Amino acid sequence: MCGIIGIVGKAPVAERLVESLKRLEYRGYDSAGVAGVVGGGVQRRRAKGKIKALEEVLAAEPLTATTGIGHTRWATHGAPNVANAHPHHAGRVTLVHNGIIENFAELKAELAAAGRTFESDTDTEVIAHLIDAELATGLAPIDAFKATLDRLTGAYALAVLIEGAENLVLGARRGSPLVVGEGQGEMFLGSDALAVGPFTNRVIYLDEGDYVALDHDSARIFDASGAAVTRPVRVVPTSAVMMEKGNYRHFMEKEIHDQPEGCQRTIAAYVDALTSKTAIPGDVDFAKLERIQIVACGTSYIAGVVGKYLIEQLADLPVDVEIASEFRYRQPALRPGALVVAMSQSGETADTLAALRYCKAKGMKSAVVVNATESTMAREVDVVWPIHCGPEIGVASTKAFTAQVSVLTAIAVAAAKARGTIDAAEEQRLVKVLLEAPRLIAEAIHLEGAIKEIAADVAKARDVLYLGRGPMSALALEGALKLKEISYIHAEGYAAGELKHGPIALVDDQTPIVILAPYDSWFEKSASNMSEVMARGGQVIFITDTLGVKHAPEGAKVVVTAPASDPLVSTLVMSAPIQLLAYHVAVLKGADVDQPRNLAKSVTVE
Repeated sequence: MCGIIGIVGKAPVAERLVESLKRLEYRGYDSAGVAGVVGGGVQRRRAKGKIKALEEVLAAEPLTATTGIGHTRWATHGAPNVANAHPHHAGRVTLVHNGIIENFAELKAELAAAGRTFESDTDTEVIAHLIDAELATGLAPIDAFKATLDRLTGAYALAVLIEGAENLVLGARRGSPLVVGEGQGEMFLGSDALAVGPFTNRVIYLDEGDYVALDHDSARIFDASGAAVTRPVRVVPTSAVMMEKGNYRHFMEKEIHDQPEGCQRTIAAYVDALTSKTAIPGDVDFAKLERIQIVACGTSYIAGVVGKYLIEQLADLPVDVEIASEFRYRQPALRPGALVVAMSQSGETADTLAALRYCKAKGMKSAVVVNATESTMAREVDVVWPIHCGPEIGVASTKAFTAQVSVLTAIAVAAAKARGTIDAAEEQRLVKVLLEAPRLIAEAIHLEGAIKEIAADVAKARDVLYLGRGPMSALALEGALKLKEISYIHAEGYAAGELKHGPIALVDDQTPIVILAPYDSWFEKSASNMSEVMARGGQVIFITDTLGVKHAPEGAKVVVTAPASDPLVSTLVMSAPIQLLAYHVAVLKGADVDQPRNLAKSVTVE
């Protein structure tokens, strides 16, 4: 979740670039930089650390450009130093980038073989070289940009300067947000409305896959196919910039769509993308742990259940997950050789905090998976594992859930390597799989149109069942929780193997049955459960992937095809469809999606 700003201005822009970067500090960063077109060339100013350090550089070496770009970097590829700070430069091209380019290693090898040299350890520099190489063939800047975009795999938001094009900023987005701001004889490009808020309240939200060419007076926008398109201009009230929803009707919808970027940021904090190794912060010796005790409530509890599957399967490390509100009252048997992991978006959940303190009193080492790093839990534990997903406004948790699962997935891989249940090669493979998750989540979100059609039928139901096996049984719990908490439809989630032990009595032709079944080791069993349901008139909504579609029994009322993914990240990928289903059902029923009745974002009393 790096910050991006670009300005095609009428006067020197350095001061305004820095002003915008300060507004983006909430995203977190470890270096900052700006660049601008001066006399036909491009000059850069970069600094490690806070924006104050960049201001000191600019005071010593002023930047007089009227067209420029700026960036706050959260390190993914390469250490947080000046060499790896953005903007990056190659030939005629200077750019800033938010995201992860999954195929950068292959592209870098190709470019190096062609004689190009690199100054940094980042994936971003590869993009600059690619654009410059396309320019060298004689392509115009916008065409060289498009040719490069077509070669990139991963998630990105980009702002680009080209030497010789003094009044031009190019931008593009895939999996990371980007907005255009309209001024008077000036145009702006930013990570969000907050970035351009000091300069204009007229904002254009780029759609997924869009790219754009900005000059003083216009924004030429193209979709992923290269066709020129028009996107609506929205007027964003200045007072609402910090909390605005962009093109979305509700914060929940926005936060669902934020997940590719949010998970990208989370994952980047727990793995080294350059070496494909895990990099878990804090002093936890997984090899010596006897067990892990996870305590949490609501959606955080369900994220913990997903983590239990992954950690036990990969690392052969026992994990118990318990609802925090029940935990200490049953007086559990605890030992100092275990690690207690509290999970809470806010870090203030009263039941979870009480359970955490109970475990600490028994001599257990403590950790918290949390979004609010200054919260009570974060202050009281030995180890803090931030989820880095940014503010979550909607009461029904979405991006915090996938961020929590992302953290636990990285921990599962790290624990497995530390305990010797996987070798270095398998660790590298799994890290690469994890780095693919943001792109796959973005692809899953593209199912929204199909999900909206399904929602029209589900909204008529009185009861809904969610079924899954393995980690999907946990996701079935989450799907049911999301539906009932925002649409007020009764829903239950079950491990599909439990179907014959009671829940099958509820199956009739009026009850939608949502079956979550990616093509994994549990698929045949899930398909069998699907046949049992259909034989009794059940209306099956079968959510699978591209491989599962080929092997699924016929007869489902609806089949939703998510992108195929490794079992390590299938829960992350399959989360978007169930969140979108709950959201669109709630919208159709006219519910208050962001603030459901009787619920609060943070439960601070027992």
